Amino acid sequence: MQLTNAFPLAHIEPSLRELLPADLYAAAWLDPSPETLTDVFHHLRTLRYILQDYVPRQVAQSRPKPGQITYQWQEGAFIFTDLSGFTPLMEATAPFGKEGAVTLHNVLNGYFASMIEIISLSGGTVLEFTGDAMLALFRAGDSQRSMEMAVRAGLRMQRSMQENFAEIETPGSTHTLAMRVGIHPGRFFRADIGTPRRMEHVLLGQAVRKTKRAEAAGVKGRVCVTEEGFALAAERFRFEDGEPGHKLVVDDFSADELGEYDITMKTRRPGGAVLFDRSVDGLVHEIEDALQNCQPLASYMPRPILTLLVESASERAVPAEFMESTVMFANLVGLAEIIDEATPDEERSLVSLFSQILTLINAAVEARGGILKQVTYHLSGSDIMIFFGVPTAHSNDSLRAAEAALIVRDIITNLKVTTGQGEEVELSCEIGLARGPVFAAEVGEPRGRREYNIQGDTVNTAARLMVKAPKNEIWMTEGVYEDIQAHFDCTNLGIISLKGKSATKPIYRLNHPIED
Repeated sequence: MQLTNAFPLAHIEPSLRELLPADLYAAAWLDPSPETLTDVFHHLRTLRYILQDYVPRQVAQSRPKPGQITYQWQEGAFIFTDLSGFTPLMEATAPFGKEGAVTLHNVLNGYFASMIEIISLSGGTVLEFTGDAMLALFRAGDSQRSMEMAVRAGLRMQRSMQENFAEIETPGSTHTLAMRVGIHPGRFFRADIGTPRRMEHVLLGQAVRKTKRAEAAGVKGRVCVTEEGFALAAERFRFEDGEPGHKLVVDDFSADELGEYDITMKTRRPGGAVLFDRSVDGLVHEIEDALQNCQPLASYMPRPILTLLVESASERAVPAEFMESTVMFANLVGLAEIIDEATPDEERSLVSLFSQILTLINAAVEARGGILKQVTYHLSGSDIMIFFGVPTAHSNDSLRAAEAALIVRDIITNLKVTTGQGEEVELSCEIGLARGPVFAAEVGEPRGRREYNIQGDTVNTAARLMVKAPKNEIWMTEGVYEDIQAHFDCTNLGIISLKGKSATKPIYRLNHPIED
């Protein structure tokens, strides 16, 4: 005998599987009453708000169709910030377990909420978080005005750091957080790439790279601008010489002269849908609409993070935790660098190729239980941040990461790319792997722009190894080596110093799997 279930959501059930928490899915399947369908609708509406906050404003507003590649050139002024002092703060709070995680989370979210509010009220929008770093964009339709808004925002942010984060009390110790700010105006290339299963919003072009170089050339507590930024802002601000090609803004404004913000209010969300028809048919229609709003945004989430958001939607918060993770940074060199000089036909080919690369890498990472968090821009190429063990730990996360790193290298080195003039483009990669403690949390504004991310010295070490690694080499820490040495051929590179690290570390190179 075959039992039938008159399930009114049968036509959209495959899409609901990944967007409903397990208990609500089961309740809807077993009892699709108006009361249960109302709960489904409210959950999807809440999830939509959460997902909107997890993506850049441009993505939330345009919501490209999953799998549809879009791209365009835009202009504006970028701000890139990097936080100093987080690692000692994490080390001081980690011994206190959950209580320490709550303390650290409150401090970190206080920092991000303050900075994001200043950016928003100054006319900017946050594009991405990478660890404790943040990239924002100012677009006023006029290059000079965009630059002025960005500089004013940077000065306000540094004042807030001095007022609110110079002395942070934790059990038994006092800590200071400081920040470097880099600003650069210019033309940049934004693209939405990937597949219906996983989309990614990427920024390409020299403008993003120069902004991050300005931050690296900057000074804690100051705002650093490039020569191009100085040319646009010289009449409005006073400057001092910084590192070659950069200027430091002099903050000699009174509180009234600098002002608190450049716009009158923050951008608000549209009001939520109101249920007027609570019949089964009416509720099914509203659920269909809510699903159509959620699906494009959900495609930008790595699957494990999407599951985390779905299951915690009713609490509107993801618990913060200290965890162990194997972190990979992969720098892809050669492809993104030529976008500035590409013809329109070459742009289409490059974006398509970049989408292909991202899809292949994401598949390799997903198949091994990892998360491709984001694609961002480094000083010499496009960074891909990947991590294993968070939010779901495995007993062999380092092995999984090593396998994925080798596949990433194969994908890049086996690609053949030529320009429109028939010139071959040399593609290469540099990869760093590190294993250790991280702080995993939802960071940003609690009810605004935020992301689930990991922070800590392990993340920074993986990034430093990536920078240090020669072309097409995979460098790793001793912790990763100890986990994988029985399965992979590795070379001991000796004791090596890494930029920004006072202590030297034993470093190893990952070569290839050991044949059975």
